[in-house]
Order: sequence, then C-alpha cells, then structure tokens
Amino acid sequence: MMAKLRSGLLVLATATLGLPGLGAAQALGPNPSLCSGGREPTILVRVAGLKSRAGTVRVRTFSGDPDTYFNKKFAHKRFEYDVPASGPIEICVPVGAAGTYAVDVRHDINKNGDTDRSDGIGASGNPKISLMSILFGRKPPASQVQVSVANGTTIVPITVRYL
Repeated sequence: MMAKLRSGLLVLATATLGLPGLGAAQALGPNPSLCSGGREPTILVRVAGLKSRAGTVRVRTFSGDPDTYFNKKFAHKRFEYDVPASGPIEICVPVGAAGTYAVDVRHDINKNGDTDRSDGIGASGNPKISLMSILFGRKPPASQVQVSVANGTTIVPITVRYL
C-alpha cells in the first residue's frame, strides 16, 4: 500500500513539473539533463528578446583565440532548433571542459539558413552589436563576451537584437 502511494505521488510530482508555469523549463540541447545539476561543464543559454516564435534559433560556442570568436570556421559547438511555440527558450550546451568561452545566438526567422536583414543576433555579455556589425566583421571586445565556465552549469542570458 505504501509503495503504491509513493509511486502515485512520484507520478503526480512528475506531471505537475511538466505543466506550464510550474517547475523548470525544459531546455533544448543534445542532452538537456546535463544542465540540471550535473557536474560536467555546461552552458545554459537563456534566450530573450525574440520578436516572433517563427523560425529557428542557433547557438554557437567559441573557445581559444579571441580573434576567432564568431567565425563559423572556429565554432566549438553549434546547435540549431525550431523556436518553441511558447515558454522560455533555454539551450543546454555541453562544452566538454572548463575554460573561457564566447557564445552567440541567431534567430533565423524565415528559416532560410542564411544571415539576412530579418534575423536577430545576440552574444554572451549582451554587447551592443548589430547584424550589420557582424556582416562587416566588427566584433565586440573579447573581454565583453567571454564567459568563464567551471564544472557544473554556467547560466548565460542572451538578448537577441534586430535591425
């Protein structure tokens, strides 16, 4: 009888956490559970400021030489997901090792895979950058976008900006 009661309470607790507005948001990512208290070095990117729920959201991490930050050839990790219809947007990125990283986000509204004038962008540290800055190769200073990641989860809020 007690085992059935515990089992029932576990099912109820699990169902309650899945309701909108209750419990934590479900993160996107290759293994989102890593960001919920794990000991592996992970970055939980909290995306804000999307002007619509259309398209895809892409997250990239960069490490190493700051001169290579935001150059697609040197992306450390890259993940892209359809924008969820509602709720917070969080993407769990396992980075593999503690260290210094930079993160960028692109909201591809029309889902064409290209960076164009309708897209929104953002970076760790929320520097004041525009799509035109990126297209012309102007990057924010490394000191403004660098994130120190240790073992465990580092939360990185990024606000997406549009032209």
